[in-house]
Amino acid sequence: MSPNLLDVENVNKIFTRGGLISRRVNHAVNDVSFSLAADKPEVFTIIGESGSGKTTLAGMILNSAAPTSGRILFRGKDLRDVRSRRDRLDFMSHVQAVFQNPFDAFNPLKRVDRYLFSAAQNFTECRTTDEVEERVDDSLRKVGLSLAEVRGRYPHEMSGGQLQRVAVARALVPNPSLIVADEPVSMIDASLRMTVINLFKKLRDELGVSIIYITHDLATAYYISDRLIIMQKGRVVEGGDARTVLAAPQHPYSIKLREAVLSVDGAWRDDPLTDAMPAVAS
Repeated sequence: MSPNLLDVENVNKIFTRGGLISRRVNHAVNDVSFSLAADKPEVFTIIGESGSGKTTLAGMILNSAAPTSGRILFRGKDLRDVRSRRDRLDFMSHVQAVFQNPFDAFNPLKRVDRYLFSAAQNFTECRTTDEVEERVDDSLRKVGLSLAEVRGRYPHEMSGGQLQRVAVARALVPNPSLIVADEPVSMIDASLRMTVINLFKKLRDELGVSIIYITHDLATAYYISDRLIIMQKGRVVEGGDARTVLAAPQHPYSIKLREAVLSVDGAWRDDPLTDAMPAVAS
């Protein structure tokens, strides 16, 4: 059995459209491999522009889609074998997701605390009301909130930053070992990005949770990541230690992405995340 938390082995995802005559093939993910160690929590970042395949890859890691070929193993178990309801619930108790837009993640007509209570009831051994509420409050406190602040509130009564922290708290309710965060700060005001980014660092450092951070944003990737891969049209074109890769990218596509960040003026000039990034090595 693999000693790793996660193994992505030569994974491919192919979509086909049209009929026999006008059939089109899209190789969305092309031979991607990487591993996360079980004994070393980290932020592993997948960088790419729209259409790079990063979100398709995230969906396969979350077991919401199956690879066309290759394998994804979680703690040595092939996700293709996670089929029964019990197995799926067990997997979801260990692997949770945080998505891009917090306002899309919550039904505007449903109180946000319902999502937290549901997570505790479905993914933990909590059974009594007191146990469920204690678990929910503990998860909220890890992200700087409390059940008293959240109870009874609807999504529109909270800011984007607060709601994204609630989304992270919901993911923490089962005490997962892995969180897949797909563009989790792209819909949040710049002033609130650091709050969520620092929260992910806290989860890694204090709670031992590994994070797969999916983004097109090189500045936040440089600030938060331990390792990364850069994807272009479904393929990994570069990878390794995050600061080494982003400080001195080698692949032409990686260099292009890095130069695009540096070419932006006002949006980046006073951003502490961008200020931390060194100039591209010549």
